[in-house]
Amino acid sequence: MSLSPISLAFKKCKNEKRPALLTYTVAGDNNKKKSLEILKSISKDVDVLEVGFPHNTPIADGGQIQTSAYRSIRNGFKMKDAFHIVKKYKKIKNPKPVILMGYYNMIYQCGENKFLNKCKKSGVNGLIVVDLPWPDNKTFAKKCKKKSISFVQLLSPTTSKTRMKKIINDSHDMLYYISMLSTTGGKLKVSPKEILKNYNKIKKVNRSKNLVIGFGITDKTIASLKKADGLVVGSALCKGITDSIKNRQNPVIKLSKMVKSLKSKIQ
Repeated sequence: MSLSPISLAFKKCKNEKRPALLTYTVAGDNNKKKSLEILKSISKDVDVLEVGFPHNTPIADGGQIQTSAYRSIRNGFKMKDAFHIVKKYKKIKNPKPVILMGYYNMIYQCGENKFLNKCKKSGVNGLIVVDLPWPDNKTFAKKCKKKSISFVQLLSPTTSKTRMKKIINDSHDMLYYISMLSTTGGKLKVSPKEILKNYNKIKKVNRSKNLVIGFGITDKTIASLKKADGLVVGSALCKGITDSIKNRQNPVIKLSKMVKSLKSKIQ
């Protein structure tokens, strides 16, 4: 069986002896045009792009991502716009895998099959559904697999060993480890050493699964976690957009520089 674009991205990073860099930005922030331009401009330094659906009550998201989401919604963002942005991004030369991240409510409202067809048509490679935990996601994850869309399972510091083994067993080509129990973008309350200790416990269960760390990663903490398969930076980038708007700068240039700097710290 041929490897999926997500698995290929991780394989490339392993060959280059570095972790994969995953970025998270909210679709439509600060507007639809800029959102697409940001994806295009950071693409060359990123291995996998996570694109978030703006949600008006994002339970797992901290202040920075919420600000991004509200900005996008205020600018008239609709679900179809996310697919449109991904489809346009995928037309560039050497696009990277795209993982859409959101909440189950929007999938439910659209209808699971219809939603997955839209993902397939626009070139989405994976899905993270924050509020659809295992085992409730088993049926939907199987539907994703049939469409060659990777369903990304989430693990946290409180996941029990028995549950963890089952989740890993059911996972597709990537697992997401939530490094600490807080909303995204919180200050890293746990030391990188502690995070890696927990991370290694998960890796021991199945070394072949790609495991990424997310929540609280910034340019200050990224280097200390580079033993991981992949690292997700989200809130720091959303803050970058906010700061550039405040300072009347171009968010595209700002994020491009930020991502370049992050990449240099894990090479």
